[in-house]
Amino acid sequence: MDIDADRLGAFMGKMLGDFGAAANAALIKVGDRLGLYKVLAAQGPMTSQQLAAASGTTERCVREWLSAQAASGYVEYEPSSGKFSMLPEQAMVFADEDSPYFMGAVGDMMSALMLDEPKISQAFKTGKGVGWNERAECLFCGTARFFRTTYKHQLVQEWLPALDGVVGKLERGAEVADIGCGHGISTILMAKAFPNSRFFGFDAHPGSIDAARGAAEREGLGERMSFAVATAKTVPANGYDLVCFFDCLHDMGDPVGALQHVRETMVDDGTCMLVEPFANDRLENNFTPVGRLFYAASTMVCTPASMAQEVGLALGAQAGEARLREVAKLGGLTRFRRATETAFNLILEARK
Repeated sequence: MDIDADRLGAFMGKMLGDFGAAANAALIKVGDRLGLYKVLAAQGPMTSQQLAAASGTTERCVREWLSAQAASGYVEYEPSSGKFSMLPEQAMVFADEDSPYFMGAVGDMMSALMLDEPKISQAFKTGKGVGWNERAECLFCGTARFFRTTYKHQLVQEWLPALDGVVGKLERGAEVADIGCGHGISTILMAKAFPNSRFFGFDAHPGSIDAARGAAEREGLGERMSFAVATAKTVPANGYDLVCFFDCLHDMGDPVGALQHVRETMVDDGTCMLVEPFANDRLENNFTPVGRLFYAASTMVCTPASMAQEVGLALGAQAGEARLREVAKLGGLTRFRRATETAFNLILEARK
């Protein structure tokens, strides 16, 4: 076998970079959990001694953490002063949870993927999948925090206005179901924006529903909002004006059956909004940084979750618009269009 030395060197360089990034995912979680990024962004430039004192941590550990962060380009280092700091752009990603670019939840999600690897490897052998209720706990909070960034800055401002006539209904007063609501972040954002409407969040995972109820109580949203444990196929029929699936339809074992049921729960002129991970329809067109991330998440989370349920269609996180259109049509939602898109999501509108 002929080996191209230059090509081998380039590939090894890529692997070294990937290995370094993977190793530092745990350090992102440390910095996020201990508030190191937030303290450094607010009070820097700082030495390791100063950051340790301000954050209530041990200097020797902080010194090594800072060194790794600087080597990764996640923080800045000034040799003449021995101090570390964060650029505004770095702070937006790691220190500001309300930033549209916040990615501090990456550590939680990467931890969950590694913790659950034995279960996923076994699922490769058995084909039985791994249910959402079988996952490491940090996957739930990590997923909620990761998606919160996008939902906070785009759901009310861009996605809902892209749907035909939906904002007007919500302003006047509408009934809304948020299926697969998780910790209720999307449900709460909509409820706060449209006080004349009522919102019902449903999720099959009891722990997530408990978290959603707690969040709604803290927001003081009262009787305009409720959360209940239910699958997409057992959501009570309530004549909904809007039914939402946020980054979850592809995780369901029977998405066709889910949409068939949803069709029956909506009013005649109701709207089903499908927010799905962005994907092109051809495999080779998804060989991008975003596609790389979503295929990995799909392998470790989404596809096994679907396979653990009835039917187990296993759409995967990179189903693409054409495949999702087919699923919607089989579910009886024949009017289908791409309402808008972002680098990370397709926002699809489906009607009877």
